[in-house]
Amino acid sequence: MVRRKQLHQEIMKIFLDTADTEIIKKYWSTGLIDGITTNPSLIMKSGRNPEDVYQELVDLGVPDISMEVVGSDLEMYDEGIRLYEKFGPVCTVKVPCTREGLIVCKRLSEQGIKVNVTLIFCASQAVLAAKAGATYVSPFVGRLDDQSVAGLEVVRSISELYRIHGIRTQVLSASIRSVQRAIRSWYNGAEICTMPPKVFDQMYDHILTDKGLEIFDKDWKEVCGESGV
Repeated sequence: MVRRKQLHQEIMKIFLDTADTEIIKKYWSTGLIDGITTNPSLIMKSGRNPEDVYQELVDLGVPDISMEVVGSDLEMYDEGIRLYEKFGPVCTVKVPCTREGLIVCKRLSEQGIKVNVTLIFCASQAVLAAKAGATYVSPFVGRLDDQSVAGLEVVRSISELYRIHGIRTQVLSASIRSVQRAIRSWYNGAEICTMPPKVFDQMYDHILTDKGLEIFDKDWKEVCGESGV
C-alpha cells in the first residue's frame, strides 16, 4: 500500500489549463487530474469573477491551483499574499518572468508560498526563476514552436540544467496543443504538463484500441449471444 502511494506521488502530473468549472468537475471525477492552471484570458473567457472560480475549485478538492497576479511588483506581491491568505496552501501564485515578477517570486517563496513563474521562453529565464525560489517554471512549448524555435528543446535544456545542479524547481510544460507535445515534454524531463481539456481527451484515443474493442465485442457476442450472457 505504501509502495503504491510512493509511485503515485512520483508519476508524471497532469494539470488542466482552463477556468471552466463545469468542465473541470467532469475531468476531476476521473481521478487523473493533479491540478489546475488559469490565466487572465481563461478567466475572462469563463465570464466569472476569478475568486468565485478559485473557491469552487477549492471546494472540489483541487490541491494545486495557479492563480495569476498582474501589475507592479508591489501590486503582485500584495495580491499574492491576499490570495494565499484567502485560499491557503492550494494557492500557487502565478507571476510573469520579468524583473518585477521575479522580485515577487523571491519574496513569496521566502514565506513558503508556492510560485509558478510563467511566460518562460529560454533556459536563462528558468535559471533566474529557480534562483528566485520558484516552485514551478512554465515554458510555453506551443508559442515557441510558433516562432520556429524548438519548444521541446527548451524543456529539455531546463530539465537537464536543473538535474545537473540539483535544483528542486519543477518544469511545468505549458502551451501544449497536442498529445505528442505532452508526451515529448515528459520524455524531455518535464514533471508536469498543463493542457486544455481537448488534449487530455485525446490521450485516451487510438484507432487500434477502437478496432480491437470492436473485434472483442463482436467475438463476445458470437460466444455468448446478443444478450452477452
